Amino acid sequence: MSDKRNIKTYDKPAGGWGALKSVTQSWIQSEKPLKNLRAMLKTNQDKGFDCPGCAWGESPESGLVKFCENGAKAVNWESTGRYVDPAFFSNHSVSSLKKHTDYWLESQGRLTHPMRFNAQTDHYEPVSWDDAFALIAKHLNDLPSPHQAEFYTSGRASNEAAYLYQLFVRAYGTNNFPDCSNMCHEASGQGMKPTIGVGKGTVTFNDFEKADTIFVIGQNPGTNHPRMLEPLRDAVRRGAQVVCFNPLKERGLERFQHPQHPIEMLTNGSTPTNTAYFRPSLGGDMAVMRGIAKWLITWDDEAKANGKPLVLDHDFIQTHTNGLDDYLTAVKATSWEQIEAQSGLSKDEIQHAAMMYKRGRRVIMCWAMGITQHKHSVATVQEIVNVQLLRGNVGKPGAGLSPVRGHSNVQGDRTVGINEAPPEALLDALEKRFNFKVPRERGHNTIQAIQAMESGESKVFIGLGGNFAQATPDTPRTHAALSKCNLTVHIATKLNRSHLTTGKDALILPCLGRTEIDMQANGQQGVTVEDTFSMVHLSYGQLPPSSEMLRSEPAIIAGIAKATLGNIPVDWDVLVSDYGNIRELIADTIDGFEDFNKKVSQPGGFHLGNAASERRWLTPSGKAEFATNTLPASLLNSEIIARGEKPDLILQTLRSHDQYNTTIYGMDDRYRNVFGARDVLFVNESDIKKLGFKDGEKVDITSLWNDGRTRQIKQFMLVAYDIPEGQAAAYYPETNPLVPLDSYGDGTFTPTSKFIAIKLTKSESDGRIPISST
Repeated sequence: MSDKRNIKTYDKPAGGWGALKSVTQSWIQSEKPLKNLRAMLKTNQDKGFDCPGCAWGESPESGLVKFCENGAKAVNWESTGRYVDPAFFSNHSVSSLKKHTDYWLESQGRLTHPMRFNAQTDHYEPVSWDDAFALIAKHLNDLPSPHQAEFYTSGRASNEAAYLYQLFVRAYGTNNFPDCSNMCHEASGQGMKPTIGVGKGTVTFNDFEKADTIFVIGQNPGTNHPRMLEPLRDAVRRGAQVVCFNPLKERGLERFQHPQHPIEMLTNGSTPTNTAYFRPSLGGDMAVMRGIAKWLITWDDEAKANGKPLVLDHDFIQTHTNGLDDYLTAVKATSWEQIEAQSGLSKDEIQHAAMMYKRGRRVIMCWAMGITQHKHSVATVQEIVNVQLLRGNVGKPGAGLSPVRGHSNVQGDRTVGINEAPPEALLDALEKRFNFKVPRERGHNTIQAIQAMESGESKVFIGLGGNFAQATPDTPRTHAALSKCNLTVHIATKLNRSHLTTGKDALILPCLGRTEIDMQANGQQGVTVEDTFSMVHLSYGQLPPSSEMLRSEPAIIAGIAKATLGNIPVDWDVLVSDYGNIRELIADTIDGFEDFNKKVSQPGGFHLGNAASERRWLTPSGKAEFATNTLPASLLNSEIIARGEKPDLILQTLRSHDQYNTTIYGMDDRYRNVFGARDVLFVNESDIKKLGFKDGEKVDITSLWNDGRTRQIKQFMLVAYDIPEGQAAAYYPETNPLVPLDSYGDGTFTPTSKFIAIKLTKSESDGRIPISST
């Protein structure tokens, strides 16, 4: 059988004709091209729907088109002419479905009917909504303790759905809220709250137009949030500095051709998206920031001694901060030898980066999972904050901190209460408004939820969206943990592997997608989302529902709540009849949402506000705090070292350009020259030779972790790639089996998916024709 996978050169810029071709293919493959084309023109528009992809904010410009390549794919993937209906499940047993790839499963189309798993027949079978709700209520009410249930939330749930969810679950009696935020930006909140008093970014979209220097750290916008490339391109064009830190040379961080600008397209022009590109070691970003701070402090000391203008913003530091002296002592005690060894950059390279930072008067620092998915991620975030505080780059126009969130409402879900460790102010507000005793015990995060299911402590799992079984680490353990549950429930738009990882009883509850019209008793409803800049805006679906049996996420949650609790603590039907009623409750209990319905009705919505951006520091001292952390003694933690093995490489997991989170749109990654394949391992050519392999050879990958378990994935093709020596990269979720459940960030429980110690062994032949390289 022919193997169609191949590696071939794609040397075009990010965006451009490649993006237009890819979008066109997704339109055609949706089997609803004309309807979807009309719908796309309402993406991110007033009275339209919010893109169901990333959380990048809406640009303030007006125009016909406000979507990117991946946004178009998300819409066409959701609004498809293919359907997974009762006939489909009748023709496919769960065992047979497990043999298919994740891509195949989701490509089968939209779920149309509520389904219940029959273990005797190994098939999902239709179930009425009332019976489904009654089954969930029975399982929940039969539990000896509410803490034996886990309530997961995907970042695509709306504010209204998430608020109802947390209200129901807390009225039920637990704070068990594992959510996707646990697996991505937990370190941003944990690092920023003690230092500047808020756990969100301090900038808005307009700040990018005012910044003269933008640092992009551990982030790949070209794939993960492509609309960010436009402000980066514009910044370079106007003479601002864009400084990138990423081990891989990512196409979107190199050059960009705007597919919606005819002159660029017709002249084949493109614009650089950086003015400097540094490639640190995996996990070395804290050392880089410590090195930048060390240069700044050195230059400030020299300026002070020579009577020249000072480098640090001493007025800001004196007025607005605490803890500088301890931080200065820690920086000066950090040797350049340690900084260079850990960062992977030379002292001169760090000096170059520090000089670019020093020249900036208005500096934004952005980061994503390349920073947060490490053991020492909180300390790294705090080192970024420290560098910004040194020159007063927080709380002024064109400057600030920007953790760039992933899924479209992951930040909003946390804002309205999806939090296993909720602030006391939220619990007090809920207790006062609804007159019930809210649970105060800390609940389970994602890692703890898996551990609780694995041990038998938790017996019911309900997932509001997402693909929990594949998105989480240590995949075989997660699958086994889910299968121990008495009941698993998934609220979803499309079939995925989580639905096949059933408990003893299992339900699939099909919901409306973001693109679909949501009609309730009082007419068409809109939902709200919060983007990465804390802008809250309305989203109205534009397309008819894929099935008359679909219900909205708020309606499904209300149905479960009513069956479980009755009309306690609210009349659930009244809330769902008009989502404005839900927003009134949010306004009553969540800070920043006063007059919610009025404010969100304005075109573009409203900004929640951010105290740190106004130089109001919500810390115990009332000032921003310098955080004093030491660099890790070693990036290889004790669990790896204790095994007594030296890793061949350090692996980071990442997305291909043809996927969003665990949703795989296709098998191509044109920016990395890979077509028709996902089982590839990107490695430096010299490392391939050093380890005794050849480019294109198949290897088995084993991760090192000292707990007696073997974690291995097989038959991955080595691809010689421009990546620093000692490093490797591969796609997730295929590589999630290599991430130990117990390998997570200090204080975050976020999986260390960007730092996995691995060994390689030659694979035995699988009988496939070798991949061609052209």
